[in-house]
Amino acid sequence: MTSPSTITMFGADWCRDCIRTKKQLDELGISYTYVDLVVDPAAADVAREISGRTNIPVVVYPDASHHVEPSNADVEAKLRELSLI
Repeated sequence: MTSPSTITMFGADWCRDCIRTKKQLDELGISYTYVDLVVDPAAADVAREISGRTNIPVVVYPDASHHVEPSNADVEAKLRELSLI
């Protein structure tokens, strides 16, 4: 499901934090795989296995680290650390 060279975001269209993070990635021109948990509810189990929590969004980075419900500053800092922006 996830490629090691890409960012994967698990989210849902009813989740305000998901909408905000998705918008941020789009505005920064970051390519990522979006896993819509409304369309693919089983993927919620995958997100929970990664994060150990049921909160979304879960953003998985190419270095295998992840954020759960990250702030825009958290995402930006990680993207800078990975030289993606």
